[in-house]
Amino acid sequence: MFFKKKNDAPRVVPEHIAIIMDGNGRWAKKRGLPRNAGHAAGSKTFKDIARYCNKIGVKHLTVYAFSTENWKRPAEEVEGIMNILRDYLKDSKNYIKENIMLKFIGDRTVLPDDIKELMLTAEDDSKNATGLCCYLAVNYGGRDEIVHAVRDIVNKGIKAEDITEDTISEHLYTNYYPDPDLVIRPSGEQRLSNYLIWQSAYSELWFSDVLWPDFKAKDLDRAIDEYNKRNRRFGGI
Repeated sequence: MFFKKKNDAPRVVPEHIAIIMDGNGRWAKKRGLPRNAGHAAGSKTFKDIARYCNKIGVKHLTVYAFSTENWKRPAEEVEGIMNILRDYLKDSKNYIKENIMLKFIGDRTVLPDDIKELMLTAEDDSKNATGLCCYLAVNYGGRDEIVHAVRDIVNKGIKAEDITEDTISEHLYTNYYPDPDLVIRPSGEQRLSNYLIWQSAYSELWFSDVLWPDFKAKDLDRAIDEYNKRNRRFGGI
């Protein structure tokens, strides 16, 4: 899709953008605040960026909300993140009004029962939205996802000689939507951190020193502008 910024030439908007929402803790520390204050600020940024993606015609947005490794953090911080997720899910009807579909990827089995119910409700309530498809990765890890996929394939009795790349893709959490065109990581770190590692094989990567709570629409525009300069050959010439 093409999107034209004010006083600017048309540009291609990636169909699918994935974001590693990093830097919440450092943002809070710089301000002498508890880490959960950073997570709360980051949640607001997520809402703003999702709305902007919907406005400019991004079809799919996937954000790293809580990883399988995040359980190692202090119990108080984990509970704070879960409470922020609860509040977001309870407020999700506002996204439905904005024609945004909500989906969740990751292993839900170990999540609190009330959060699992809220997830199902949010997905059901927004299933008919035709705008942005927004996916939250909760208790998600790329390697864990592949392990789940392999187990599923084995349990279905699929023969080894019949397994292809498509077979793997079809058994991932993301089997119903396209691989990301652009992966964004703010905060100064330059790694995927176990995020969409199968799906990002040919994604364009863009890194920024901006901490996630400070990330604005103008920063997303910078990433998209850089994306438009890339030559995506997918292994060809």
